[in-house]
Amino acid sequence: MKERVTLTLDSNILKTVDKNVDGFKIKNRSHAIELLLLRAMGANVPKKAVILAGGKGTRLRPITYEIPKGLIPIDGKTITQYLLDLLKKFGINEVILSVGYMKEKIMDYFGDGSKFGVSIKYIEEDEPLGTAGPLKMAKHLLNETFIVSNGDELKDINIEEMYALHKQNNALITIALTTVSDPSKYGVARLSGSKILEFIEKPKKEDAPSNLINSGFYIIEPEVIEMIPKGFAMLEKEIFPRLAKEGRLVGYPFSGYWSDIGTIEKYDKVIKDVKEGKYKI
Repeated sequence: MKERVTLTLDSNILKTVDKNVDGFKIKNRSHAIELLLLRAMGANVPKKAVILAGGKGTRLRPITYEIPKGLIPIDGKTITQYLLDLLKKFGINEVILSVGYMKEKIMDYFGDGSKFGVSIKYIEEDEPLGTAGPLKMAKHLLNETFIVSNGDELKDINIEEMYALHKQNNALITIALTTVSDPSKYGVARLSGSKILEFIEKPKKEDAPSNLINSGFYIIEPEVIEMIPKGFAMLEKEIFPRLAKEGRLVGYPFSGYWSDIGTIEKYDKVIKDVKEGKYKI
């Protein structure tokens, strides 16, 4: 709930505030002041993030016979380190790594996270739990708004901006959406304003409602965890369609870099992009 207040500010300060108003991302002067206050209080982004790093990476074999996906190198750093860099850029340093396949190697490499500038706790998947199951296991660690990211993608997202949209729309989940020419291999969203009206997992190209796809990066409210069944569960199938019907699923389209490394061809492309400077955090 919001309350109206009256402020008396220097005219030069107001001029600076007004420069931030674009009518879209920042709607008006009140909105600009609210965002500035949130930033000053350190409340402009969630404090915790879950990285899903438990997959076997079967499409990346033979590489993943020896190396878990979370430790796959890209120009001298693991893919997980790039995700940690994105989080740290926005002051997020409490991380939960969900690990399964070759989990000992990932845990040995990252330890408690201190040498990477973060604090890391682990959720260990003895059996694959999908994209939602690990959140059920981590319930005791997730008592406020949190981030979830797939562990096999490079992405450049303005988390602060995404979080502001999430709160403005009273969303239970906000999905970062990127655009691709062929959405048939991904989860596809149909938007009305910021609300996702429909979420379809891997539709035929001709049936896709848009070219906006799930980028594997979410802001989630803790009450969503109560909706997740125990064991293997998928956000994309069990949770997103339900919340879309309830009007509590929001989409945040972004134009920054995004690519998964799900295949050898995509992995080669990401290595080239990083070396050419197309991806920077």
